[in-house]
Amino acid sequence: MSDLSAFYSQNVAAEETEEFVVSERFKGKDGSPIPWTLRSISASEDEEFRKAATRRTKGKGGHQVTETVTEEYLAKVAVACVTFPNLKDLELQRSYGVLGAENLLRKMLLAGEYVLLIQKVQEINGYDKDLNDLIEEVKN
Repeated sequence: MSDLSAFYSQNVAAEETEEFVVSERFKGKDGSPIPWTLRSISASEDEEFRKAATRRTKGKGGHQVTETVTEEYLAKVAVACVTFPNLKDLELQRSYGVLGAENLLRKMLLAGEYVLLIQKVQEINGYDKDLNDLIEEVKN
């Protein structure tokens, strides 16, 4: 039988953090690109963001239909994962003429940069693994 204590919260590896250059456009004083710091989120945080991005609408026959607004959900997750720069900083938001971290993120980044950030956020949270790859890994 395995050691159950390996699953105790104090024995589990802490959240994953990683530096990632989202854009070459943000440069330090030395002229080199400044990496952003990203962190992983827990399943409970993910569920909170998914619920916040879910809307109820009336479907056919007046039935309630729930739908997750994917763009809103991904923006919430991205904001939670970015620890540097501080997207909640009011001065930073004002410098781009927006209020709110999600709006700031969309305003700061070019469309392709935003997509790269979303991809990296998904990767750091374990969504980059193909289900078939995981099945093969478990088999071996």
